[in-house]
Amino acid sequence: MARGRPSRATVYARLDSAIAELNERLGGLPSPKESEYVWSDIWHLEAHHSTALEGNTLVLREVEALLEKGRAVGAKPLKEYMEVQGYGTAARWVYAQAVDPGDWSTGGLISIQEIRQVHSLAMIPVWQVAPHPDATDREGPGMFREQDIHPFEGGMTPPSWPLVQSRVQDWADEVNAAAAGLTGDGREPLPEVLARLHNSFEKVHPFIDGNGRAGRLLLNLLLVRCGYPPIIVLKQQRPAYLSAMQKADGGDYGPLGEILARAMYDNLNRFIVPSLAGPARLVPLATLVDKEFSLAALRQAAQRGRLDAIQGPDGIWRSSRKAVEEYRRTKRRRRTSLAADSRPRRAR
Repeated sequence: MARGRPSRATVYARLDSAIAELNERLGGLPSPKESEYVWSDIWHLEAHHSTALEGNTLVLREVEALLEKGRAVGAKPLKEYMEVQGYGTAARWVYAQAVDPGDWSTGGLISIQEIRQVHSLAMIPVWQVAPHPDATDREGPGMFREQDIHPFEGGMTPPSWPLVQSRVQDWADEVNAAAAGLTGDGREPLPEVLARLHNSFEKVHPFIDGNGRAGRLLLNLLLVRCGYPPIIVLKQQRPAYLSAMQKADGGDYGPLGEILARAMYDNLNRFIVPSLAGPARLVPLATLVDKEFSLAALRQAAQRGRLDAIQGPDGIWRSSRKAVEEYRRTKRRRRTSLAADSRPRRAR
């Protein structure tokens, strides 16, 4: 373990504390309608990183131009733009569906119809320009595969295709049976419940293509539906993510659970809490980090009394956006004053 890196148990505890604070002090997740700009930032990042995990080469500004303005910036293959466009459409549907399932609701956390719809939305655009070369007419977007898949690296073999329909139903039943664990009432740590469910879906590999993208979208559907922040597995985490998935194949869900926990915690602090908290609302320092002030810098300022902040009984320092802005102004005035004092003075 790298020096100074918090343990897995510490990561889980921090996430539990942050989620409790979100629900108790800030009223839970905002809906996509309430904070569209916040969710748009998440959609853009998720579409970028989730497709990049599968080899897409669009950079973030190209993703933002495509999803925000419908403009294909750059000179990448058309297939890559369609991958991102499909993912963005599916992500928007997922977040809206998680909050208000409407006629899709079957009384459980997820349904077969939703699984098919997520895959269909994500894959239709790319299928129109570059369908999978081995797919039959019965294996398009939203349709389960009708051929077997080679074993994964590491030895795990997806089920034979005649078993796919029943295995997907088994997975949906497993998700719905895990409802207690997903709402914080189970004995298994939440991140490891999520890791188990995510890995179980990928082991079925129900579609001929797009299983990774569909699996991450479905994971976020479950998360937001249960009141948790969505996850974004960053493209630079690909080796660790794939290694953790292989370990999960063997029943060790800890490494994957830790990746998911860190992703949830990061999204909570980066996007969601700052959007919900008013300028004078006390929030953890981690949510107030910006380009000028790192977490370490804010903590040091709080400890020295330069930033108006309090340390709670849980050991977490809290401050507000208003206090940080005042600290920013004070620091700039101090710099200006020091610069003026250091200038050479003309003799009289």
